[in-house]
Amino acid sequence: MKKTTLKKLVLAAFAAVTVIALAGCGASASSSTVKIGIPDDSTNGGRAIKLLEEAGLIEVDPNAGYTPEVKDITKYLYNVEIVPSAANTLPSTLDDFGAAAVNGTYAIPAGLTPSKDALITESQNSGSGDNPYVNVVVARSSEANNATYKTIVNALQTQTVAKYIVGKYQEAYIPAFDYDASDVADDAFIKEIDSYSSSSDGKTVVKVGVCGSSNDYWKAVQKVLDEQNAGIYIELVTFDAYTLPNEALNSGEIDLNSFQHKAYLANEVSSIGYDITAIGDTIMAPLSLYSHAYDSIDAIKEAAGQAA
Repeated sequence: MKKTTLKKLVLAAFAAVTVIALAGCGASASSSTVKIGIPDDSTNGGRAIKLLEEAGLIEVDPNAGYTPEVKDITKYLYNVEIVPSAANTLPSTLDDFGAAAVNGTYAIPAGLTPSKDALITESQNSGSGDNPYVNVVVARSSEANNATYKTIVNALQTQTVAKYIVGKYQEAYIPAFDYDASDVADDAFIKEIDSYSSSSDGKTVVKVGVCGSSNDYWKAVQKVLDEQNAGIYIELVTFDAYTLPNEALNSGEIDLNSFQHKAYLANEVSSIGYDITAIGDTIMAPLSLYSHAYDSIDAIKEAAGQAA
């Protein structure tokens, strides 16, 4: 009788251990690697890596500075796979990833709003200073002091333009120059700029290369120039990828471009040898992490599971 009871106890204990072990295996199996898309250019990709570090998903070598690469990731805290992809494709391929880091240049036209849709947005102080992610107007180095171009930059860095940027783009873009934040644009002001049109007749035409579709603030610049009787007409030339406007500027196809931040420009000049330079600050566009699959960073962490 005692031997039978002992045998039953041993079998029960073994069964309990087996259930616990299987449950543990099941928990492990439920976690899977979460793919995260990031821009494949070195500077915006670096921003994305820093953003993932800020989210607590990875650790990065501090010596890498503002623009770390994937190789500078020292530790994966969760089971995530970072997938570099063309920046302009990330909004349309968001469903292919657990999440993706998208710049405002491409997020806004795709209907992604940081305050409503982003899981996390990179920290970014207002005011330019030495912030490497301030967007700039760029000219060929030989024409950095061109009087016409200086007039354009001065027109851009006015309260009228700042007021429009803040009112039109909300938190997605902010002016990278001094302005009065208390001077808030109403709908009538925004509509006035949106519907503004000018003529090139009798004016010096300046071709400005841009990316994306969030470039309406150049209408405000044109309005300021016309009110100043500057005799300058801005012709926007739209490119569909970040890699094109600097080449076009360097070759003389366009006169200026305005699509990139300082870090991206520095990398292009260093790696490709373009003879171009920044002549004025414009806006700042923070990078954000978006997802259709997860509603929070914690949800990503739970799905991915902690790395071994």
